[in-house]
Amino acid sequence: MLTVIPSLIALLGEATPEDAKRANLYQMGVIAFMVVVFYVMIIRPQQKQAKQQADLVKGLKKGDKVVTTSGIIGVVTGIQDNAVTLRSADTKLEVLKSSISQVTGSVEA
Repeated sequence: MLTVIPSLIALLGEATPEDAKRANLYQMGVIAFMVVVFYVMIIRPQQKQAKQQADLVKGLKKGDKVVTTSGIIGVVTGIQDNAVTLRSADTKLEVLKSSISQVTGSVEA
């Protein structure tokens, strides 16, 4: 609604060329403001979360108790390039590193 008002003023017969330039500049400012808001509200939090996930995966070590994105709780018994071997109850599972959602602690050896 706010961007329509300068355009309407510019369309009136009594508007000068400076008014039209001012209206265009105002519209560009509103668009720039919306881009900044979009970045702060959407893109920045996603980048921060991705960095936290990468740090979590890099910090994995044998003996860490972890929870996967599917809700499986297990203890890390082995680490490969792209996968992690977990022991959950009497089961041995191999899952992708990206599926680890949190580290809940470490098991005493």
